[in-house]
Amino acid sequence: MSIDSEQLRTLAAVVAEGSFDAAAQALHLTPSAVSQRIKALEQQVGGVVVRRTRPCLPTPAGEVLVRLAGQVDLLTRDALVELGADAGTDASPDVLGRRRIAVAVNADSLSTWFPAALADLPADLLLDLRREDQDLSATLLRDGTVAAAVTAEQRAVQGCRVRPLGAMRYVAVAAPHARSRWFPAGLDTGSAARAPALAFNRADGLQHAFVRQVLGDAPPLPVHYAPEQGAFVALVQAGLGWGMVPEQAAAGPLADGTLVELEPGRWLDVPLFWQHWSLRTPTLDDLTARVVAAARVLHR
Repeated sequence: MSIDSEQLRTLAAVVAEGSFDAAAQALHLTPSAVSQRIKALEQQVGGVVVRRTRPCLPTPAGEVLVRLAGQVDLLTRDALVELGADAGTDASPDVLGRRRIAVAVNADSLSTWFPAALADLPADLLLDLRREDQDLSATLLRDGTVAAAVTAEQRAVQGCRVRPLGAMRYVAVAAPHARSRWFPAGLDTGSAARAPALAFNRADGLQHAFVRQVLGDAPPLPVHYAPEQGAFVALVQAGLGWGMVPEQAAAGPLADGTLVELEPGRWLDVPLFWQHWSLRTPTLDDLTARVVAAARVLHR
């Protein structure tokens, strides 16, 4: 059985854009044409490939096909680039077709070590960076949304390869006056239950994990949510609460005294892994080499 490439491309657009109407705009088609392509694809594979929800979501079969669509697109664009090079042409990226690759990266990596991996990126490569918590980013690999991800998941997602990157080290910090107010005797069960903590979002469990590591258990923590790395550190410096900050991001504030550690000499290491589609392409191979090199700053 062969699968029509335009139908695959249409399915990928529906999932990426979230609706049939938005996919139609992105593909310069009518909504009716998009619907017909999806129905034809479902008839061919013998099952539903996309849930008609808001936003549209792929079924398990659809996840396989979305991943296939992305792989076909990446292989095709890499082949065009190689054919242009083999022909000895000076064709511009726009003539050969720009390559685009979607990658999921957690916010703390994006704000610290990951940008070094993107220095001097090939001119014809466009990135679609998706900010996602390291505990959740593997989900985007499973549903075919991204081709690669920085993730906390060590077990390879089906159809992917995995490489260890090292560990992101976090330290528990607070403003000096906040530590004096909330932790006069250090971190204990009472202070943990009273002192407000900051978390990136509701998926961020680092604060609870650190308290459990130090105390052996964690009482319910009062938590502020601040889903932006720069604001997160600034709010901790302002004394809104204490939080877990990457060692790299905390180094400057600790040096100038605007932050202090709650438990000097204690930290939390979060192992990170690079997972990507198992197919070999020049784009994925180059990006993987860049990420592995940039991750050398992480703890081993």
